[in-house]
Amino acid sequence: MDKWTTLEPVRLYSSATTGFRSRAAVKPDLSTYIGRLPRDLHLLIITYLPVYQIPSYSRGNCALSRLTRDEKVWEARWEALIDGQEELAQVLDELEAITNEQRATARARAPPTLSVDADDDFGDFASVAMGQADPEEMGDFVGSFTDVPATPRTALPANSTFREKYIRAHNLLKPMLASLDSPPHLILSNLFPSSSTTLRHQSQTLHLLLLYLSLAIQPLRSWPSLRAALRSAADRFEASLLTAFEAADGSKDEERMKEAAWSSWEVRDTQQNTEWEIGRVWTEKREVFYESGQWDPLKNFTKNNALDFDAMVEFMTYVNNIVLEQGSVAVRVFPPAANVLVMFAERISIEVISEYILPLLSRAREISNEIFLKATAASFAQAWRMVDVLLEVGGSTVSKTQVEDVIYRMFEQNMDEYLDEEVETVKGVLEVICRGWERKLATQSEATAADHAARFLGSQNPALMKRNVLASFTDILLLPVTIVPRTVNALVTTGSTAAVNGIAMLNPQRWGAQTANGYSTDFNGKTGELLFDDTDQNEQEKEEESARRPASVSSRTTLEVPQLTTGTTASSRSTSPASSFDRLELLLSLDIALELIHADRESLKRVETFQYYPGHYGHKVRETIEELFIIMLQVLSDRHISPGFSRATEQMMTYKPAEHQETSSVAPLLQFFELVHIGDTIQSMSQVYFDKEMAPHIDRTDFLNGVVREKKRFENALDDAVAAGLNAGTEVLMNQVEHIILTRTAPREYCPQEGTALELGPTKGCQESISCLEMHCRLMRGSTSKDVLEVFYQEVGIRLHAIIQKHLKRQIISLEGGFQVIADLNAYHNFVSSLKIPQVTSDFSNLKMLGHVFIVSDAKDLAQIVRDVTRYGGSFRPEDIYEFIQRRSDWKKIEKTVDKTMYNLSFKEDCTIS
Repeated sequence: MDKWTTLEPVRLYSSATTGFRSRAAVKPDLSTYIGRLPRDLHLLIITYLPVYQIPSYSRGNCALSRLTRDEKVWEARWEALIDGQEELAQVLDELEAITNEQRATARARAPPTLSVDADDDFGDFASVAMGQADPEEMGDFVGSFTDVPATPRTALPANSTFREKYIRAHNLLKPMLASLDSPPHLILSNLFPSSSTTLRHQSQTLHLLLLYLSLAIQPLRSWPSLRAALRSAADRFEASLLTAFEAADGSKDEERMKEAAWSSWEVRDTQQNTEWEIGRVWTEKREVFYESGQWDPLKNFTKNNALDFDAMVEFMTYVNNIVLEQGSVAVRVFPPAANVLVMFAERISIEVISEYILPLLSRAREISNEIFLKATAASFAQAWRMVDVLLEVGGSTVSKTQVEDVIYRMFEQNMDEYLDEEVETVKGVLEVICRGWERKLATQSEATAADHAARFLGSQNPALMKRNVLASFTDILLLPVTIVPRTVNALVTTGSTAAVNGIAMLNPQRWGAQTANGYSTDFNGKTGELLFDDTDQNEQEKEEESARRPASVSSRTTLEVPQLTTGTTASSRSTSPASSFDRLELLLSLDIALELIHADRESLKRVETFQYYPGHYGHKVRETIEELFIIMLQVLSDRHISPGFSRATEQMMTYKPAEHQETSSVAPLLQFFELVHIGDTIQSMSQVYFDKEMAPHIDRTDFLNGVVREKKRFENALDDAVAAGLNAGTEVLMNQVEHIILTRTAPREYCPQEGTALELGPTKGCQESISCLEMHCRLMRGSTSKDVLEVFYQEVGIRLHAIIQKHLKRQIISLEGGFQVIADLNAYHNFVSSLKIPQVTSDFSNLKMLGHVFIVSDAKDLAQIVRDVTRYGGSFRPEDIYEFIQRRSDWKKIEKTVDKTMYNLSFKEDCTIS
């Protein structure tokens, strides 16, 4: 046991308290401390100490004494003294030269100095100046050593420290403070006894003294009272400069004006936010402010109360000439920092231009809102001309933002009323257009419709026609909008001609010839496939087409769309039951759409005059631009497109095939397809308008933006209207097909008499129904998108499948007639296969197999066919097939055998009624 020793405890983990104590035990570096405070804190204190208290602070100990010589302390004082102006540093050189000159003059009249050759204990006093003693103290030695030359002090070297620079400035400026104890009216004469000093030097010296006696330096304990005396002297000096400036201005002496102006700018009181006196006086003395009666704003209106801005153009030309002339003087005379040019422009904008515009707008408001809106935009556009003049005159002395703000601030008082009125006026104008269209639809007689009307469907190439319409519409959007109305009669003639020529390109009648029925293509013929060929016409055809175009159109910038009809005469329409379906496409109008867009664009272009407005009104201008486009989309959708499609859908639902002899086409559906083309063209026009006019003002990828959301709603509303109309149109079309099958199928079509020669081909009813479907499906291909087209084809196939089943269940079918049924089913299957809808094609393949039950003569074999569910792909149950075989002409003969074979029973033997 003696060999065992006790183990010492081992600490596996150091506790938090131990770590804390170890960290707390670390002693700071005392070399960075002076006393109990860090060196940096002492340095910060010295930086903010007044200069006269720094010696007291430095006497604390040797370390503090050394710290007061730190460059950071004196760099702050030097920067506060110079204030970033190197010219003030040059003033110190001039003051030193003057001081040296005065010293040299004094020494020339004073006794000589005694030189100390050996180094003494007072190194800073290597020479003793004897010239500063009073004559009484020097006795008979005064003037005895006049031959000793004076040695002036030299300037500091370029690499001198900030401390040396400040000490030099302090030694030069402090002696001048003695003059501030003089009476107020003698301070300036004592500071500048020599009459040879320039005004510029005096002003810079006063500026330097004002910076010296500032809160950032505080060179003496009595600096507040000294600064007050100096400020009073500077005000007296500034008043004398104003007098000198006015005298120089009267004699047009720009050099003296410039010297007085720059000197006054040096000594101005920057602590008071008052307008600079010399700049204000010079601005007020301009004659342009006292010529308001020379110009009459009401001359901008003609005798007919129309706008003619020739008078304001002349007025602004005169004002801009004044700005150019007087502004050039301001740039040459005044300091750039004084912004006298901008101040002068602001006075002109408020007291001259604004006083001219306000009566003009008041009179325009009395005439009409439209005149007021045009006058407001035109007035701003004319006032904006001064911006270019100011930029030309000011050059680099003014910024573009400064001169633009002059006009913006002047016009702010009119912006609220203008923007609100613009929105309300657009709403009223669009409402008037829509009401006019509604009245036209309500009162328009059928006899006024054109007998030969052009259609999208009637053209050789509807897609090409649409592209041409949109290209012409784009050209119209690129036409400039006249903001400043001048020489109205001449400009309207020229401008409207260009606009009308472009608008006339939107007339569908110009894109091809028509036949007697209003279409240039026979939809029943095989050439209908050319309807959607995208090949362009050759040049000769275009030239011939241009020759056929009408030469005269309305002077208004609206579209003259012809009345689209089916081409029947007015008398026949008035008596025909189909007359109510001949004008469905007239429920929408490219003319009205263009009028709405054009009215909205005119307003938009006026508001775009203010699109760069800054601040609150700039935000409001951008909101107004977006609101104008949103209003146009809402009116176009809610007041024109949606009601048109709704009315067309309602009229289609009233169509009764039995009242019409035509079987190859469904009149309301043809009209609806034309309506879809017009609606699609209107949507494309709104898209072009959006791309050209609105896209630069918004972020197109911002799905929360009001314009983007409203545009999406507009497109969805059009899609919903087309979908609802197609649903009604599909029902009308299939009712027509059912009517054709019912009326064109002979009573004994599927049960011919014995010995009748059979023509194994589709029946007349089958052929006409398929022809009707094919024509409308071809037209549908160019009227809507691929997805909607597939839905339409599928709906047609499903409904045709039900109609055929219903039709077969109404017939009596013999064995010979069964082959006729198979021929019809094969024809229907071929048609449906051309639609390329897999599900519908599969259903019709199964339906085609159904025809075999009518040609099987053996009853037992027929029963086996009926029971074979897989034969029909699951489309028909045995019970469904049983219903079809009941339509056989020999059903009564084979019924027992079929029932017994199918169900292994006989109703007469196995069923007892008690």
